[in-house]
Amino acid sequence: MSLDVTLNKILERHDFLKEQMLVNVGDSDNFGKLSKEFSDLEDFVQIIWKYRKAQNELASLASIMDDPTVDIDFQELARSEIEHLGKIIPAYEKEMKIMLIPKDAMDEKNAILEVRAGTGGDEAGLFAADLFRMYQKYSDYRGWKFEILYTQESGIGSIKEASANISGKGVFSYLKFESGVHRVQRVPVTESSGRVHTSTATVAVLPEAEEVDLKIEEADLKIDVMRASGAGGQHVNKTESAVRITHIPSGIVVAQQDERSQHMNRMKAMKILRARLFEMERLKLHSERAENRRLQVGTGERSERIRTYNYPQGRVSDHRINLTLYKLPQIMEGEGLDEIIRALLEADQEDQISNYSEE
Repeated sequence: MSLDVTLNKILERHDFLKEQMLVNVGDSDNFGKLSKEFSDLEDFVQIIWKYRKAQNELASLASIMDDPTVDIDFQELARSEIEHLGKIIPAYEKEMKIMLIPKDAMDEKNAILEVRAGTGGDEAGLFAADLFRMYQKYSDYRGWKFEILYTQESGIGSIKEASANISGKGVFSYLKFESGVHRVQRVPVTESSGRVHTSTATVAVLPEAEEVDLKIEEADLKIDVMRASGAGGQHVNKTESAVRITHIPSGIVVAQQDERSQHMNRMKAMKILRARLFEMERLKLHSERAENRRLQVGTGERSERIRTYNYPQGRVSDHRINLTLYKLPQIMEGEGLDEIIRALLEADQEDQISNYSEE
């Protein structure tokens, strides 16, 4: 379907809703539904009108340029305006195509962030801890709430894995492309010869699933309680507060021991389990779209190396969109990460616009 045909249908729908609102003014339920849809279309309709007006002006100016009787000075003014319209019309087209992109139902959800050390021994654990802090600082920058759900430390400030619940406006829409393998190149603090090592960490970002999104049968769960291990003072090994939940059909296992209360550990473990199961179902339902994203800007699957953090050169490179920024300190402090994320969002929009144009 061409863009003009689509725009005509939107204008027709807008006019229809306007008429129906007058007919249903006394029916509060119907009027409310109609007025909401009407309001949702209003911004789009305003852009369509501006776009059509610019197209008409361009056609009129083109006829002036073709008229030999028109004064030269006036033709120069027309030529200048044509150049201006030649810029704003494509901008209107792009804006409308972005508005036509189907909204991802997950975009407004909160997210579960999971970071794990990959290859590279202690240095991988240190890098995983750095990434976890980066996302915490980015959450602060965006004004989101960052609740740590689980951490498994491995000494010297490193972590084997850690997870957090990030909540706020549009969290998943911003973080969904962060999933994948992150690689670091730097001289480890334990390296005496100054040799640069390469290590990795994996990041998974899952949309937070509510109970209404996914029903988990109690019969499908195997729940074990045990004594907590690791740092924890007198609490350790004295009360069975740690919880391990196994989802039997999928084989997913989630352990939680950070809280002193068995009840709180179970709640946090269920939140992580629900997010993982929800993500599995989401990817099954959207496999075609996921494959397209993998080809264009990456799926965020953990097998993919998506980004490299090179400390000696102070650069960060995102391999999916060929973006390199020489501002590593600012990125690790959170605020600089926004530039990469916005570039990924724009690349995804361009990809979807391209797909729309080919239909």
